Amino acid sequence: MSPTLNNIVSSLQRSGTFINSLIAALTVGGQQLFSSFTFRCPCQVGKNFSYGFAFLVIPALILLIAGYALRSQMWTIREQYCSCAPLRRRPSPLERKLICLRFFNITGRALVAPLSWLVVTLLTGTYYECAASEFASVDHYPMFDDIAASKREEILAGFPCRTSAPSDMSLVRDELSLLHRYQSQMLGWILITLATIAAIVSCCLARCCSPLTSLQHHYWTNHFHNEKELFQQAAEQHSRLLIMQRIKKLFGFVPGSEDVKQIRIPSHQDWRDISAPILCVGNDSQACYSSLGDRVDEENEEGKSGGIELQPSL
Repeated sequence: MSPTLNNIVSSLQRSGTFINSLIAALTVGGQQLFSSFTFRCPCQVGKNFSYGFAFLVIPALILLIAGYALRSQMWTIREQYCSCAPLRRRPSPLERKLICLRFFNITGRALVAPLSWLVVTLLTGTYYECAASEFASVDHYPMFDDIAASKREEILAGFPCRTSAPSDMSLVRDELSLLHRYQSQMLGWILITLATIAAIVSCCLARCCSPLTSLQHHYWTNHFHNEKELFQQAAEQHSRLLIMQRIKKLFGFVPGSEDVKQIRIPSHQDWRDISAPILCVGNDSQACYSSLGDRVDEENEEGKSGGIELQPSL
């Protein structure tokens, strides 16, 4: 990948607008697939509302919870400031404000998927039509005057299923269907308007109440991004170097070595040590890093296990 293209991709990945748009697009696509394969209105009294409401709200709640759970910043805040362990120091007022800003940012990102789900389902109107079908007002239709209330609810509940409604009420069914689609889409556009206003107002309030200037906020954001990226790179390199040292002491060579002159046969105790689960025992923090164990290191340092010299093949 060229440096220019790499910079563009990196900039897009760090852009909140791009990430939010990608999440919204994936949610819309998932909603369409989910609806086409799973949603079938039962068309029964007492079940339409619960079924349509469940398909409308429950996936949105799941997406909201997943949006919080999948944010690494959320777990960082919980570990640093909401842990059961006693804090080494109390956060300063500036840190509290920054924590609130980070939490509001996380909440805004977490709300993208559930709001996208609600908007798409309301604009489609299928779920709302199923949920509201048995509560439609048909008092102004003369054909329902001589029908009992229980029978009327049964007929209305069957309207979302085109085959369940009586043939002489097809005109009423079509009118109610259009009415429900209209109500659902109006709710969808109202939700879009409220979400847009809330996003603009929250951004303005966050910038106005922030203890940081615009340049400081930009620096702070880049600082956290670079800190996370460099820490991951350093942790990966440190882990690989540490594991390669222990593997070399266990087997006598490291993977990828071209000039292997000596190998080591691990003892039975070595195999038992590296097969044991990873545990932190005592006050030695190094025992927590690897299941290869420190016993192998000690044995190799003391020279208790000999090596095998490899002879070149003839």
